[in-house]
Amino acid sequence: MPRNILFSYETLVHAIAGATGSIFSMSVFYPLDTIRFRLQVEDNNNKNLSTFEILTQILKTEGIEALYRGLAPVLVSLGASNFVYFYSFHGLKALQKSSTFGDLKLGIIAGIINVLVTCPLWVVNSRLKVEKQKFFTGLLDGMVHIMNTEGLSALWSGVGSSLVLVSNPAIQFTVYEALKRNIPAKSTLAFFLMGAAAKAVATVLTYPIQLAQARQRHGKNKINTLVLLYALLKKKGPAALFSGLEAKLYQTVLTAALMFVMYEKIVRFVFIIFLRNHRKKLA
Repeated sequence: MPRNILFSYETLVHAIAGATGSIFSMSVFYPLDTIRFRLQVEDNNNKNLSTFEILTQILKTEGIEALYRGLAPVLVSLGASNFVYFYSFHGLKALQKSSTFGDLKLGIIAGIINVLVTCPLWVVNSRLKVEKQKFFTGLLDGMVHIMNTEGLSALWSGVGSSLVLVSNPAIQFTVYEALKRNIPAKSTLAFFLMGAAAKAVATVLTYPIQLAQARQRHGKNKINTLVLLYALLKKKGPAALFSGLEAKLYQTVLTAALMFVMYEKIVRFVFIIFLRNHRKKLA
């Protein structure tokens, strides 16, 4: 077993690269995430509009700033979340032989760690995204306000669906790692397409749970995940379980694809520099 592998330089590089890549990609595609979230938590006629039509509507009625509302705290939360996930996944992965089942298992473990650590950040983000808050404007004061007014447990609203949803990044990473093992291509386009394919599969398979999670975090529904999904199904039919899927696919697939490209490039660059410096020391 490698010595101190969970705290190794290599694991730290993977974590920083994953966090940096996710922050960059979310910055590019954030308006799509705003549209996706609104479709998931709002009960109105927007559900009959396309992603582009809703984008146009928001620009006309609320201005461009509405598309980027809550961007800063989302980037902080996303960076922290991906740092925890990549660190946990690659740190644990170094302890075992790579395999599809092994990647799935480690993805689930890393996801659980990530959810338990970062759930409060995402609860605050969900409150900031839809409308301007009168009582808080950032992550720290948001957590304090929610804790004082709704109780400590409110910071983990939707944690049940979040724990179920560890299957999403687990599936994503399993598919991505499997594609990397079986496709020799190392170009930017190859990484982009592999990342897009992996995220598309994970998103479609887990979308109803993501819908429930968004509503729970927003404070719109206090009931548990299965009851919430059953109520939506009974009231509005199967299509209600996939409200906002189009926008979600645009946002999540493009964001994940760009994130994996950035991640691979950063990791490769850092390791090349490290290898060069190591060779110079040996020379």
